[in-house]
Amino acid sequence: MIDSLVEAYGALGLFVSAFISSTLAPGGSEAILAYLLLNGDDTPLYLVLVATAGNSLGALTTYYLGYIASSKYPPDGINKKYFAKANIYIQRFGSVALLFSWLPVIGDVLCLAAGWVRLNVIKSMCFISLGKLARYSLISLMLS
Repeated sequence: MIDSLVEAYGALGLFVSAFISSTLAPGGSEAILAYLLLNGDDTPLYLVLVATAGNSLGALTTYYLGYIASSKYPPDGINKKYFAKANIYIQRFGSVALLFSWLPVIGDVLCLAAGWVRLNVIKSMCFISLGKLARYSLISLMLS
């Protein structure tokens, strides 16, 4: 069943999965990328770029959720375990910390914290995209 769904939707399914995986919801874009790399007709570069775009736009969504929330709640008023840790990295390293936005759990929170403290969105998106591109490229290289 999953095989037929992945084959039917191909790169579009990868994009949607990557987008969802990068918001606060869990997902499995790496598995779909691996499946398409091994069984699909698209080039590895195309699939890596599709996954990177979807995952980066999902992270941007999380960034904007933080941005919107910050107008109602100041960043100092939040003491959740992961948010506090992410906020430390954001305060110390700024947008560069977003190179690690691909990490499970803390990556999503890094994007949320970046929006919350209103880091420059262009710089943030560049570092988010670079980190995501590196991850998907590594997966692609490992399967080549």
